Amino acid sequence: MKYLFLLLVTFKIMKRKFTQLRESMGFQTSHSTKRIPQPIFKAKEDLIDAHENSLIRRTTLNLTDHTQTNSMFTLSGYDSWVVRHPSALNSFDRLMKAASGKRIIVFLDYDGTLSPIVNDPDRAFMSDEMRAAVYEVATYFPTAIISGRSRDKVKGFVKLNNLYYAGSHGMDIMAPSMAVTSSDGKHFDIARNTNGTEVPFQPAKKFLPAIGEIIRVLKNEVKEIKGAMVEDNGFCLSVHFRQVQEKDYDVLEAKVKSVLENNPEFCLTEGKKVMEIRPSIKWNKGNAVEYFLDTLGLSSCNDILPVYIGDDRTDEDAFKVIQSREQGYPIIVSSIPRETNALYSLRDPSEVLIFLSRLAKWRKTSY
Repeated sequence: MKYLFLLLVTFKIMKRKFTQLRESMGFQTSHSTKRIPQPIFKAKEDLIDAHENSLIRRTTLNLTDHTQTNSMFTLSGYDSWVVRHPSALNSFDRLMKAASGKRIIVFLDYDGTLSPIVNDPDRAFMSDEMRAAVYEVATYFPTAIISGRSRDKVKGFVKLNNLYYAGSHGMDIMAPSMAVTSSDGKHFDIARNTNGTEVPFQPAKKFLPAIGEIIRVLKNEVKEIKGAMVEDNGFCLSVHFRQVQEKDYDVLEAKVKSVLENNPEFCLTEGKKVMEIRPSIKWNKGNAVEYFLDTLGLSSCNDILPVYIGDDRTDEDAFKVIQSREQGYPIIVSSIPRETNALYSLRDPSEVLIFLSRLAKWRKTSY
Protein backbone atom coordinates (compact mmCIF):
# COMPACT_ATOMS: atom_id res chain seq x y z
CA MET A 1 0.00 0.00 0.00
CA LYS A 2 2.86 2.35 0.80
CA TYR A 3 4.32 1.91 -2.70
CA LEU A 4 0.87 2.36 -4.27
CA PHE A 5 0.38 5.61 -2.34
CA LEU A 6 3.79 6.91 -3.45
CA LEU A 7 2.98 5.99 -7.05
CA LEU A 8 -0.33 7.91 -6.94
CA VAL A 9 1.34 10.97 -5.43
CA THR A 10 4.08 10.86 -8.09
CA PHE A 11 1.48 10.54 -10.84
CA LYS A 12 -0.45 13.60 -9.60
CA ILE A 13 2.74 15.69 -9.43
CA MET A 14 3.81 14.66 -12.93
CA LYS A 15 0.32 15.27 -14.29
CA ARG A 16 0.29 18.81 -12.85
CA LYS A 17 3.75 19.59 -14.28
CA PHE A 18 2.73 18.12 -17.63
CA THR A 19 -0.34 20.40 -17.72
CA GLN A 20 1.88 23.40 -16.96
CA LEU A 21 4.21 22.38 -19.80
CA ARG A 22 1.30 22.13 -22.25
CA GLU A 23 -0.02 25.55 -21.28
CA SER A 24 3.44 27.13 -21.56
CA MET A 25 3.64 25.82 -25.13
CA GLY A 26 0.29 27.41 -26.01
CA PHE A 27 -1.98 24.35 -25.61
CA GLN A 28 -5.39 24.92 -24.06
CA THR A 29 -6.66 22.54 -21.39
CA SER A 30 -9.76 20.61 -22.34
CA HIS A 31 -11.82 22.18 -19.54
CA SER A 32 -11.10 25.75 -20.64
CA THR A 33 -14.09 28.04 -21.06
CA LYS A 34 -12.16 30.54 -23.20
CA ARG A 35 -14.25 31.43 -26.23
CA ILE A 36 -12.63 30.58 -29.57
CA PRO A 37 -12.98 33.29 -32.27
CA GLN A 38 -15.64 32.46 -34.85
CA PRO A 39 -14.83 31.82 -38.52
CA ILE A 40 -15.65 34.49 -41.10
CA PHE A 41 -18.16 32.58 -43.23
CA LYS A 42 -21.68 33.55 -42.30
CA ALA A 43 -23.46 31.04 -44.55
CA LYS A 44 -21.83 28.06 -42.86
CA GLU A 45 -20.77 29.74 -39.64
CA ASP A 46 -22.25 27.19 -37.27
CA LEU A 47 -20.84 24.24 -39.21
CA ILE A 48 -17.32 25.64 -39.38
CA ASP A 49 -17.45 26.78 -35.75
CA ALA A 50 -18.33 23.27 -34.62
CA HIS A 51 -15.59 21.87 -36.82
CA GLU A 52 -13.05 24.34 -35.38
CA ASN A 53 -13.92 23.48 -31.79
CA SER A 54 -13.72 19.78 -32.60
CA LEU A 55 -10.30 20.14 -34.22
CA ILE A 56 -8.85 22.24 -31.41
CA ARG A 57 -10.29 19.89 -28.79
CA ARG A 58 -8.80 16.93 -30.67
CA THR A 59 -5.40 18.57 -30.87
CA THR A 60 -5.46 19.45 -27.16
CA LEU A 61 -6.57 16.03 -26.00
CA ASN A 62 -4.06 14.23 -28.17
CA LEU A 63 -1.41 15.06 -25.61
CA THR A 64 -3.08 12.67 -23.17
CA ASP A 65 -4.82 10.23 -25.53
CA HIS A 66 -1.62 8.48 -26.56
CA THR A 67 0.43 8.52 -23.36
CA GLN A 68 -0.69 5.09 -22.20
CA THR A 69 2.03 3.19 -24.05
CA ASN A 70 5.11 1.64 -22.43
CA SER A 71 5.18 4.35 -19.77
CA MET A 72 2.38 6.60 -18.56
CA PHE A 73 4.79 9.55 -18.75
CA THR A 74 5.97 8.90 -22.35
CA LEU A 75 4.55 11.03 -25.17
CA SER A 76 3.72 9.44 -28.52
CA GLY A 77 5.83 10.34 -31.56
CA TYR A 78 3.43 12.92 -32.96
CA ASP A 79 2.65 14.51 -29.61
CA SER A 80 6.31 14.92 -28.69
CA TRP A 81 6.86 16.41 -32.17
CA VAL A 82 4.03 18.90 -31.55
CA VAL A 83 5.79 20.04 -28.39
CA ARG A 84 8.68 21.12 -30.64
CA HIS A 85 6.37 22.40 -33.41
CA PRO A 86 3.29 23.70 -31.54
CA SER A 87 -0.12 23.88 -33.16
CA ALA A 88 -0.59 27.24 -34.87
CA LEU A 89 -4.25 27.06 -33.80
CA ASN A 90 -3.55 26.57 -30.12
CA SER A 91 -0.82 29.23 -30.34
CA PHE A 92 -2.93 31.65 -32.39
CA ASP A 93 -3.58 34.31 -29.73
CA ARG A 94 0.09 34.41 -28.75
CA LEU A 95 1.19 34.62 -32.40
CA MET A 96 -1.17 37.49 -33.13
CA LYS A 97 -0.13 39.34 -30.00
CA ALA A 98 3.47 39.22 -31.26
CA ALA A 99 2.26 40.32 -34.74
CA SER A 100 0.63 43.50 -33.45
CA GLY A 101 2.00 46.54 -35.27
CA LYS A 102 3.77 44.46 -37.92
CA ARG A 103 2.97 44.06 -41.61
CA ILE A 104 1.93 40.49 -42.35
CA ILE A 105 2.65 38.87 -45.73
CA VAL A 106 1.09 35.45 -46.39
CA PHE A 107 2.63 32.67 -48.52
CA LEU A 108 0.71 29.46 -49.23
CA ASP A 109 1.49 26.16 -50.91
CA TYR A 110 -1.43 24.58 -52.80
CA ASP A 111 -1.55 20.77 -52.88
CA GLY A 112 -1.86 19.33 -49.39
CA THR A 113 -2.28 22.82 -47.93
CA LEU A 114 -5.25 24.50 -49.59
CA SER A 115 -6.52 21.28 -51.16
CA PRO A 116 -6.27 17.65 -50.09
CA ILE A 117 -3.81 15.26 -51.72
CA VAL A 118 -5.85 13.20 -54.21
CA ASN A 119 -5.16 10.28 -56.52
CA ASP A 120 -5.84 12.31 -59.66
CA PRO A 121 -3.73 15.51 -59.59
CA ASP A 122 -6.09 17.10 -62.11
CA ARG A 123 -8.89 16.91 -59.53
CA ALA A 124 -7.10 18.59 -56.61
CA PHE A 125 -9.88 21.13 -56.14
CA MET A 126 -10.04 23.51 -53.20
CA SER A 127 -13.34 23.95 -51.40
CA ASP A 128 -15.50 27.06 -51.71
CA GLU A 129 -14.91 27.69 -48.00
CA MET A 130 -11.14 27.63 -48.50
CA ARG A 131 -11.40 29.93 -51.51
CA ALA A 132 -13.43 32.40 -49.46
CA ALA A 133 -10.88 32.28 -46.64
CA VAL A 134 -7.94 32.86 -49.00
CA TYR A 135 -9.80 35.71 -50.69
CA GLU A 136 -10.48 37.46 -47.41
CA VAL A 137 -6.90 36.98 -46.18
CA ALA A 138 -5.65 38.48 -49.46
CA THR A 139 -7.99 41.43 -48.95
CA TYR A 140 -6.10 42.37 -45.81
CA PHE A 141 -2.57 41.08 -46.46
CA PRO A 142 -0.35 40.67 -49.55
CA THR A 143 -0.80 36.96 -50.33
CA ALA A 144 1.04 34.62 -52.70
CA ILE A 145 0.47 31.03 -53.78
CA ILE A 146 3.81 29.27 -54.36
CA SER A 147 3.24 25.87 -55.97
CA GLY A 148 5.10 23.20 -57.85
CA ARG A 149 2.27 23.22 -60.40
CA SER A 150 2.39 25.41 -63.46
CA ARG A 151 1.35 28.97 -62.68
CA ASP A 152 -1.65 28.79 -65.02
CA LYS A 153 -2.84 25.50 -63.55
CA VAL A 154 -2.67 26.59 -59.92
CA LYS A 155 -4.42 29.87 -60.79
CA GLY A 156 -7.10 27.79 -62.52
CA PHE A 157 -7.62 25.88 -59.27
CA VAL A 158 -7.63 28.93 -56.99
CA LYS A 159 -9.65 31.24 -59.28
CA LEU A 160 -8.75 34.46 -57.43
CA ASN A 161 -7.29 37.62 -58.92
CA ASN A 162 -6.16 39.44 -55.79
CA LEU A 163 -3.14 37.18 -55.27
CA TYR A 164 0.41 36.70 -56.41
CA TYR A 165 1.03 33.39 -58.18
CA ALA A 166 4.32 31.52 -58.44
CA GLY A 167 4.37 28.23 -60.33
CA SER A 168 7.07 25.62 -60.97
CA HIS A 169 8.42 25.96 -57.40
CA GLY A 170 8.89 29.68 -57.86
CA MET A 171 10.43 29.58 -61.33
CA ASP A 172 7.42 31.36 -62.86
CA ILE A 173 6.20 34.39 -60.89
CA MET A 174 3.49 36.89 -61.77
CA ALA A 175 2.26 39.87 -59.75
CA PRO A 176 -1.46 40.27 -59.03
CA SER A 177 -3.76 41.90 -61.54
CA MET A 178 -5.07 44.43 -59.01
CA ALA A 179 -3.62 46.62 -56.28
CA VAL A 180 -2.84 44.93 -52.97
CA THR A 181 -3.29 46.76 -49.69
CA SER A 182 -1.26 45.80 -46.63
CA SER A 183 -2.62 45.64 -43.09
CA ASP A 184 -1.48 49.21 -42.43
CA GLY A 185 -3.45 50.55 -45.40
CA LYS A 186 -0.47 51.10 -47.69
CA HIS A 187 -0.55 50.03 -51.33
CA PHE A 188 2.31 47.95 -52.71
CA ASP A 189 3.73 48.40 -56.19
CA ILE A 190 3.80 45.47 -58.59
CA ALA A 191 6.30 44.69 -61.31
CA ARG A 192 5.31 46.21 -64.66
CA ASN A 193 7.06 46.87 -67.93
CA THR A 194 7.14 50.18 -69.81
CA ASN A 195 3.73 49.44 -71.37
CA GLY A 196 2.14 49.15 -67.94
CA THR A 197 1.54 45.41 -68.20
CA GLU A 198 2.70 42.91 -65.60
CA VAL A 199 6.07 41.24 -66.04
CA PRO A 200 6.51 37.54 -65.31
CA PHE A 201 9.77 36.53 -63.64
CA GLN A 202 11.06 33.28 -65.18
CA PRO A 203 14.67 32.44 -64.20
CA ALA A 204 14.54 29.04 -65.97
CA LYS A 205 13.11 30.24 -69.28
CA LYS A 206 16.08 29.01 -71.32
CA PHE A 207 15.27 25.42 -70.27
CA LEU A 208 11.80 25.35 -71.85
CA PRO A 209 12.83 23.59 -75.10
CA ALA A 210 14.67 20.87 -73.16
CA ILE A 211 11.73 20.45 -70.78
CA GLY A 212 9.37 19.96 -73.71
CA GLU A 213 11.61 17.23 -75.12
CA ILE A 214 11.94 15.47 -71.75
CA ILE A 215 8.15 15.44 -71.39
CA ARG A 216 7.76 13.94 -74.86
CA VAL A 217 10.31 11.19 -74.17
CA LEU A 218 9.01 10.41 -70.69
CA LYS A 219 5.40 10.08 -71.79
CA ASN A 220 6.50 7.53 -74.35
CA GLU A 221 8.68 5.67 -71.82
CA VAL A 222 6.06 5.31 -69.09
CA LYS A 223 2.93 4.80 -71.20
CA GLU A 224 3.00 1.05 -70.52
CA ILE A 225 3.08 1.53 -66.73
CA LYS A 226 -0.52 1.61 -65.53
CA GLY A 227 -1.32 4.62 -63.37
CA ALA A 228 1.83 6.61 -64.21
CA MET A 229 1.18 10.21 -65.22
CA VAL A 230 3.54 12.87 -66.56
CA GLU A 231 2.46 16.44 -65.75
CA ASP A 232 3.83 19.52 -67.49
CA ASN A 233 4.39 22.17 -64.82
CA GLY A 234 5.80 24.77 -67.16
CA PHE A 235 9.38 25.12 -65.98
CA CYS A 236 9.57 21.67 -64.41
CA LEU A 237 7.64 18.42 -64.69
CA SER A 238 6.17 15.78 -62.41
CA VAL A 239 5.83 12.01 -62.73
CA HIS A 240 2.93 10.95 -60.51
CA PHE A 241 2.82 7.35 -59.31
CA ARG A 242 0.09 7.43 -56.64
CA GLN A 243 -2.01 5.05 -58.77
CA VAL A 244 0.91 2.87 -59.88
CA GLN A 245 1.13 -0.64 -58.42
CA GLU A 246 3.99 -1.03 -55.96
CA LYS A 247 5.58 -3.78 -58.05
CA ASP A 248 6.12 -1.23 -60.84
CA TYR A 249 7.81 1.45 -58.71
CA ASP A 250 11.36 0.35 -59.46
CA VAL A 251 10.71 0.06 -63.19
CA LEU A 252 9.20 3.54 -63.29
CA GLU A 253 12.06 5.06 -61.32
CA ALA A 254 14.61 3.41 -63.59
CA LYS A 255 12.92 4.82 -66.69
CA VAL A 256 12.84 8.33 -65.23
CA LYS A 257 16.50 8.17 -64.24
CA SER A 258 17.50 6.85 -67.65
CA VAL A 259 15.94 9.92 -69.28
CA LEU A 260 17.79 12.17 -66.84
CA GLU A 261 21.13 10.59 -67.75
CA ASN A 262 20.88 12.30 -71.12
CA ASN A 263 19.95 15.62 -69.50
CA PRO A 264 22.61 16.42 -66.87
CA GLU A 265 21.40 20.01 -66.52
CA PHE A 266 18.30 18.69 -64.72
CA CYS A 267 17.88 17.15 -61.27
CA LEU A 268 15.41 14.70 -59.73
CA THR A 269 13.58 15.26 -56.44
CA GLU A 270 10.80 13.28 -54.76
CA GLY A 271 7.60 14.37 -53.06
CA LYS A 272 4.43 12.59 -51.97
CA LYS A 273 4.05 9.82 -54.55
CA VAL A 274 5.63 12.05 -57.18
CA MET A 275 9.02 12.44 -58.82
CA GLU A 276 9.90 15.92 -60.03
CA ILE A 277 12.41 16.94 -62.67
CA ARG A 278 13.69 20.49 -62.42
CA PRO A 279 16.47 22.55 -63.98
CA SER A 280 19.63 22.43 -61.86
CA ILE A 281 19.62 26.11 -61.02
CA LYS A 282 19.84 27.68 -57.59
CA TRP A 283 16.22 28.71 -57.38
CA ASN A 284 13.51 27.33 -55.12
CA LYS A 285 10.51 28.39 -53.06
CA GLY A 286 12.79 30.15 -50.60
CA ASN A 287 14.18 32.28 -53.42
CA ALA A 288 10.61 33.00 -54.50
CA VAL A 289 9.79 34.32 -51.02
CA GLU A 290 12.87 36.56 -51.14
CA TYR A 291 11.89 37.76 -54.63
CA PHE A 292 8.40 38.73 -53.50
CA LEU A 293 9.73 40.60 -50.48
CA ASP A 294 12.30 42.39 -52.62
CA THR A 295 9.75 43.27 -55.34
CA LEU A 296 7.45 44.75 -52.71
CA GLY A 297 10.34 46.72 -51.23
CA LEU A 298 10.12 44.83 -47.95
CA SER A 299 13.32 42.79 -47.90
CA SER A 300 15.13 45.26 -45.62
CA CYS A 301 12.18 46.11 -43.39
CA ASN A 302 12.20 45.13 -39.75
CA ASP A 303 8.46 45.47 -39.23
CA ILE A 304 7.27 42.72 -41.57
CA LEU A 305 6.07 39.28 -40.55
CA PRO A 306 5.97 36.61 -43.29
CA VAL A 307 3.63 33.68 -42.68
CA TYR A 308 4.37 30.62 -44.85
CA ILE A 309 2.12 27.55 -44.76
CA GLY A 310 3.08 24.41 -46.71
CA ASP A 311 3.24 20.64 -46.49
CA ASP A 312 5.83 19.63 -49.09
CA ARG A 313 9.57 18.99 -48.86
CA THR A 314 10.07 21.85 -51.30
CA ASP A 315 8.48 24.21 -48.76
CA GLU A 316 11.42 23.57 -46.43
CA ASP A 317 13.52 26.04 -48.47
CA ALA A 318 10.95 28.75 -47.70
CA PHE A 319 10.81 27.78 -44.03
CA LYS A 320 14.58 28.10 -43.88
CA VAL A 321 14.51 31.59 -45.42
CA ILE A 322 11.94 32.80 -42.89
CA GLN A 323 13.89 31.27 -40.02
CA SER A 324 17.08 32.97 -41.22
CA ARG A 325 15.31 36.33 -41.12
CA GLU A 326 14.37 35.73 -37.50
CA GLN A 327 10.97 37.21 -38.21
CA GLY A 328 7.87 35.38 -39.31
CA TYR A 329 5.97 32.13 -38.82
CA PRO A 330 6.92 29.08 -40.91
CA ILE A 331 4.05 26.59 -40.49
CA ILE A 332 4.16 22.99 -41.72
CA VAL A 333 1.02 21.02 -42.59
CA SER A 334 1.53 17.46 -41.41
CA SER A 335 -0.30 14.79 -39.43
CA ILE A 336 2.87 12.76 -38.89
CA PRO A 337 6.17 13.73 -37.21
CA ARG A 338 8.91 14.73 -39.66
CA GLU A 339 12.11 16.73 -39.82
CA THR A 340 11.30 20.32 -40.67
CA ASN A 341 12.54 23.90 -40.54
CA ALA A 342 9.04 25.05 -39.59
CA LEU A 343 8.37 26.44 -36.13
CA TYR A 344 4.64 25.70 -35.97
CA SER A 345 2.29 23.07 -37.36
CA LEU A 346 -1.21 22.39 -38.63
CA ARG A 347 -2.51 18.87 -39.17
CA ASP A 348 -4.27 19.15 -42.52
CA PRO A 349 -6.09 21.51 -44.92
CA SER A 350 -9.11 21.66 -42.59
CA GLU A 351 -6.90 23.23 -39.92
CA VAL A 352 -5.38 25.55 -42.54
CA LEU A 353 -8.93 26.75 -43.29
CA ILE A 354 -9.53 27.53 -39.63
CA PHE A 355 -6.20 29.33 -39.27
CA LEU A 356 -6.80 31.52 -42.33
CA SER A 357 -10.36 32.28 -41.20
CA ARG A 358 -9.14 33.36 -37.78
CA LEU A 359 -6.32 35.40 -39.32
CA ALA A 360 -8.76 37.38 -41.46
CA LYS A 361 -11.15 37.90 -38.56
CA TRP A 362 -8.27 39.01 -36.30
CA ARG A 363 -7.32 41.66 -38.85
CA LYS A 364 -10.94 42.75 -39.31
CA THR A 365 -11.53 43.23 -35.58
CA SER A 366 -8.11 44.62 -34.65
CA TYR A 367 -8.03 47.72 -36.86
